[in-house]
Amino acid sequence: MKRARIGLLTAVMASAIAAPFVFAQTSPQSSPPQTASDHDAKASPIYGVTIPEGYRQWQLIAPATEGAPLNEIRAVLGNDIAIKAYQEGTLPFPDGTVLTKLAWKHVQSPEFEPAAVPGAATTVQFMVKDSVKYKDSGGWGFGRFVNGQPVDEKQHQTCLGCHQARVKDHDLVFTRWAP
Repeated sequence: MKRARIGLLTAVMASAIAAPFVFAQTSPQSSPPQTASDHDAKASPIYGVTIPEGYRQWQLIAPATEGAPLNEIRAVLGNDIAIKAYQEGTLPFPDGTVLTKLAWKHVQSPEFEPAAVPGAATTVQFMVKDSVKYKDSGGWGFGRFVNGQPVDEKQHQTCLGCHQARVKDHDLVFTRWAP
């Protein structure tokens, strides 16, 4: 039963990733994330991370679920540098690594009662590895976006502390490669 649920979750995540996501328009090519030292309207506060073009075409690293109170289905994607690091077991992650977390409310499938499927999109989040630019935050810049716009500075202030408290020994990254 557990294998069936994991298989179903993986299938749901694959179809959700392929579907349009409301946070940002993308193009088929993958480009590195843009940063903005002046914290323009599209950049995350504190870190200056922006939404990279083409991120929806990146490879799936792992699906996940988040229980109450968020009740989300999540998919973590990575750029080519991230995928290579995961495949080779490289830690710390190399500069240029970009991880993306897509999140949706989970809802019961109308076609298959035991299944949870993506509902409304909630956030898209990015971690960008640049050990020089982000030397004061473990080498990582963080960006959290709702409807293509960065959330406020207060929400971004929670990123680093949470990662440091829980995954300090895994280069501040929660997600493990899904077999």
